[in-house]
Amino acid sequence: MSAPLSFRAEWARQVGRRRTKILLGVLLALPLVFMGAFALDRGGSGGRGSGTGTGFVSLATSSGANFTVFTVFVASELLLYIVAALLVGDPVPTEASWSSLRYLLTAPVQRGRLLRSKVLVGLSHVALALLILPAWTLLLGVFAYGTGSFVAPGGGTLTLGELLPRLGLALAYIFVTVLPIAAVAFWVGVRLDSPLGAVGAALVVYIISGILDTIEALGSWRNGLPGHYSRAYLDLLQSTIDWTAMRHGVLWSVLWALVFFALGWRRFARKDILS
Repeated sequence: MSAPLSFRAEWARQVGRRRTKILLGVLLALPLVFMGAFALDRGGSGGRGSGTGTGFVSLATSSGANFTVFTVFVASELLLYIVAALLVGDPVPTEASWSSLRYLLTAPVQRGRLLRSKVLVGLSHVALALLILPAWTLLLGVFAYGTGSFVAPGGGTLTLGELLPRLGLALAYIFVTVLPIAAVAFWVGVRLDSPLGAVGAALVVYIISGILDTIEALGSWRNGLPGHYSRAYLDLLQSTIDWTAMRHGVLWSVLWALVFFALGWRRFARKDILS
């Protein structure tokens, strides 16, 4: 039997929750929804013969590789941020809403151990989601659209063998860029003991950050906003990789994540647990 609040026990507990199953269902359904939409518009921009376009949509059905990149691109615009905020920000306030948090903290279980277990399990589930979505999408895409090379919107091609390691790096980069929003959700969750408030606040931060990022008057200040470099992974899909934007994106994302995780940890260590 696993020890209370061990990684293994918490993993099994979180996997069995309804919200985890719903998220998995959404991720599995997303490429099917896109395939259905493209099937209804075979003669339009998403049709098989529409590879002359310059956007991800126009190239999505040209191959399984393109369909996979298109799905990851769309999901990384908002859905994956929601997944990260929910999986990392929800566990602690949910325990409080169930009035079970104080019982989990009875001796000899320490607060740090509880948070470490919750956060690591949440982050591991985010990583798992980032693996399941492209793997499932690629399987469907190859079956429906073939094993042709990936055609980049800006020009150039990559074989499936060349694309896969680059896509793996892109997924790792996306994981890092969603960390600040996950950390904000965690921080708000331990303050408010409200799962909905944690996820909602994190998404508001993401949306406001996106709005501020469009204001050119802010100049270089925009570089430090969460999400400013969220699309930098697209540089991996070019013939020649430019690592500059991704380096900046990793540094800013890790900085924001460390700040908000530390604030949440500090808050939880000092608060009175009444529920």
